Amino acid sequence: MTPTVEFCPKCGAMLVPQKGGKDAKVTLSCPKCGFKKETSTNNKYTLSQNVKHSQKSKTLVIEKDENIATLPKVKGMVTCPKCGNDEAYYWLLQTRRADEPPTRFYRCVKCNHVWREYE
Repeated sequence: MTPTVEFCPKCGAMLVPQKGGKDAKVTLSCPKCGFKKETSTNNKYTLSQNVKHSQKSKTLVIEKDENIATLPKVKGMVTCPKCGNDEAYYWLLQTRRADEPPTRFYRCVKCNHVWREYE
């Protein structure tokens, strides 16, 4: 039996299987829009991912993120070079070798400008 892939009828994204609830029923859900589909009990679903790592990886900074409010904030210790605001979200990334300190990225709360600071 060959595996089948099902897609969301609303947005077209691939539906992923999820076990949930007390009865441990498997539902197919869309990671983009949240659409859920009940499954029949005689189907078997498997979710697998292949992750490739390469030595020459690039660091991407996502400037439009709905979950930005979950990042920690700093106030009064940095100044946005674009608008002069003193409040920003921040996060750390290891952009260089492991024996060097991480790079601190800031995103202004007011204008969303992103800049970095090397330690």
